[in-house]
Amino acid sequence: MTIKIAVFGRKEIIERVEDCVKEQQDIEIIPFIYTKEIDVNLLIDQAFMCDIYLFTTPLSYLHAKEKIQKKRLPAVQITFDEYMVLTSLYRVRNYEKQELKRISIDIHNGTHVTEVLSELEMLDRAFYTYSYNDMSQVNIDQIVSHHVQLWEAGKIDYALTSIIEVDKQLKQRAIPSSCMIIPKTNILHAMEQAKSLVTFNKSQSAQIVAGYARIKHLQEIEKIKGIHKVRELQSKLSSILVRFTEKTYATLLTNNENQFVLFGTRGILDHITNHYRDFPLLQEIETRIKVPVEIGFGLGLTAKQAEDHAQQALDISGESEGSSCYIVNDRQDIIGPLGVKKHFDTSRLYQALIHKARLNNELSYNFIDFVTLRNNEPFSSHDVATYYRVTKRSAERTINKLLIGDVIKVVGEEKPYVKGRPRKLFQINM
Repeated sequence: MTIKIAVFGRKEIIERVEDCVKEQQDIEIIPFIYTKEIDVNLLIDQAFMCDIYLFTTPLSYLHAKEKIQKKRLPAVQITFDEYMVLTSLYRVRNYEKQELKRISIDIHNGTHVTEVLSELEMLDRAFYTYSYNDMSQVNIDQIVSHHVQLWEAGKIDYALTSIIEVDKQLKQRAIPSSCMIIPKTNILHAMEQAKSLVTFNKSQSAQIVAGYARIKHLQEIEKIKGIHKVRELQSKLSSILVRFTEKTYATLLTNNENQFVLFGTRGILDHITNHYRDFPLLQEIETRIKVPVEIGFGLGLTAKQAEDHAQQALDISGESEGSSCYIVNDRQDIIGPLGVKKHFDTSRLYQALIHKARLNNELSYNFIDFVTLRNNEPFSSHDVATYYRVTKRSAERTINKLLIGDVIKVVGEEKPYVKGRPRKLFQINM
């Protein structure tokens, strides 16, 4: 399988990317060249035939971020990390012959500079860092002004920038500067991340969902109210489920046990995972037929596996007196009951994410949305990777930060449906 990767960047950067991956036969680079990062939004719509979008700079990703999130596009970016800072400082000292004493730096995440300087025991040096990590709109003129003001105040001898446009403007002002060079390792890592994400998304889209739904205590209803009442209730339930399957691109069947059977794939899966807290199907059924129902959904890589898990979920649903819906996923995790909101202190969680796990604002808000969407159900690193559309390795790094900060705790292990190490399940620790 050849993966088509849309690469957004300047001509020289895209040529470097193409050179780095020229031996990889399983990918095809589709270049989208711009001269200014802000133009990236005009190119995104042209890449609709590609499997994934790769951004060569954090700035280009920031310009495209709103459109990416709105359209739910699969995207990765080449990381501007500690290794990039370290190699850039090495080039400044050994190629530019510049002492690493009085330098201004702009970068997406200023923490990377601090970590490198700490590792090199250079925190006493006059380094001035401009971070644009928390900015929704990056202003190039502001970044240029940061360097210019320091230069004119006599505080720096050199400027190191992560943005080519900034480097050009500084050179026009005769300020000694250079632009960071993306290490080959970072390019190759981004490519592996892109391939993993595409492979993961395609495997997810092949996942099968089965569902069982039935009215509780049907025999008792028939004894008390007669067969005509049972048929009326069954007819109403059937019409509700027909509309549900039309909305989620699923199929509805009946069996000889007076229960309805649903089969679907990505459409029904997306609907379920987006409505853990307010499951509308159950609400509509309760409102219209006014008798308790039990619903069980099962996920699997085969129809048989999905049916077995749906039966497990239905059995669990049958243990409660009122209407309820449960899910047993492909790892046999039990999720539910759906539609019952589990409340937690979002303000307290936010403070813990910022101060204990040391996540930035964006990641903190996204994690709160993730917990809310899942109705505070236990989750794995696999679930985090799916929600954030990142690789398993990246998801595990976030999990480790949350564990170290005591924001989450281990609550069990998932039961794998194939051989392999069971993965841990986590839940917020509050």
